[in-house]
Amino acid sequence: TMNAAVSRGIKKDGVLPGKLRYPRKAKEIYDKIDKKKNYLVVTKKIFAYALAVAEENSSAGTIVTAPTCGAAGVIPGLLRALIEEYELDETTTLRALAIAGLIGNLIKENATISGAEAGCQAEIGAACSMASGMAVYILGGNIDQIEYAAEMGMEHHLGMTCDPVGGYVQIPCIERNAIVAVRSLNTADYALSTNGEHTISFDQVVITMKETGSDMCSSYKETSTGGLAKYYDKFLKA
Repeated sequence: TMNAAVSRGIKKDGVLPGKLRYPRKAKEIYDKIDKKKNYLVVTKKIFAYALAVAEENSSAGTIVTAPTCGAAGVIPGLLRALIEEYELDETTTLRALAIAGLIGNLIKENATISGAEAGCQAEIGAACSMASGMAVYILGGNIDQIEYAAEMGMEHHLGMTCDPVGGYVQIPCIERNAIVAVRSLNTADYALSTNGEHTISFDQVVITMKETGSDMCSSYKETSTGGLAKYYDKFLKA
């Protein structure tokens, strides 16, 4: 289902449903990819694939909530690119997804993955944590490096607000999926550059995210009454 969402999304032109008239960008970016293998090719593939899924979500397409609808582009976007880059077999791919799922469930059970409850840190932060751990496994890391990547993926999104313009899961959500998918690969690379030792544990950062969400003003928890949603409400009145 993840793979199918990517494949559909990179073929579609036009604008997404809703008053924002938000343009699809996945196909545009994918069509500009230079097929020669290099870092920028992988990066642009991740951008295109993550956007494809986020755009499918925003147009009532079928996607996998991994961990949520609003953050659903991160894992499939990164995974599809890594499958192509490293020619991953099905067993490796499924094991990588299992690791991502375990990380996501730990966050869900011990804190939350709801933007309405804790802001976007709970959605995109969880997605980054899941994708980062997944990528470390794919790239040959050990269990300590996987845990470190999962911890960093959440730590560096602490406090991120959920303020979708007009209540649509489009601005800033779609673009954020693409950026964070690449950030997940960078996080994995960082963890792999170490021996996995670090100060803050994954468990500690999950609890911190939950507490941060409890302290967060309701305007920044998917209500579309603060942040970007407040200042760009003019688009809906045009």
